[in-house]
Amino acid sequence: MTKRSSTPADAVLVAIDMSKHRQEVLLERPEGGRRRRMTVMATKADYDRLADDLTIIGKPVIVGFEATGNYHRTLAHRLLSAGFELRLISSVALARTREALHNGWDKNDSKDAQVILHMLRIGATQRYVDPLAAGINDLQEMSKTHEAISKAKTQAWHRILTHYLPLYFPEIERFAGNSRSDWFLALIERFPTPGSIISIGREAFTEQAWPLIGRKVSKA
Repeated sequence: MTKRSSTPADAVLVAIDMSKHRQEVLLERPEGGRRRRMTVMATKADYDRLADDLTIIGKPVIVGFEATGNYHRTLAHRLLSAGFELRLISSVALARTREALHNGWDKNDSKDAQVILHMLRIGATQRYVDPLAAGINDLQEMSKTHEAISKAKTQAWHRILTHYLPLYFPEIERFAGNSRSDWFLALIERFPTPGSIISIGREAFTEQAWPLIGRKVSKA
């Protein structure tokens, strides 16, 4: 998703600290002078205004930002569409650089923009690849969704093994198999506590549980 790249000496550097509702922008020209600060709200009108302001500069512009959830993607896509070069700042690198420069780890938007600008200046960045522009948006989102579901499934299975079974059915764990054991999950869903089994009697339990479990054939 990223490619490392150096920073040209004659480029205008723009550092953006992304958030859900507002973005703090810090602009530095190559000839020096006072830095320009702007606050951009998360609206199309403000995004268009920022793109127009950067275009008017008439010089190469490099924009750097830290990925913040998915909040950065709309502004990044707008700036990329306007022809600006985008650089991604590693969250880990940003945190460590902030701590080194400011002798602390406290979160502050204005400090973050300064640190991002510093990292742009020294070239400690990665080239940003927009999923929509690269034609990989659907693949990326499906992959992220699969990862989230897989993690949630694993967490739920571990909670069943380490919390639920020891409390209610400690002797049944050896039959659990793995998280793909649909019959086992169906069984404990139908009979979640020992009381739900005792209340209907052995014969009724066997009759109701058999269709859930089915016949097990040894593969040994």
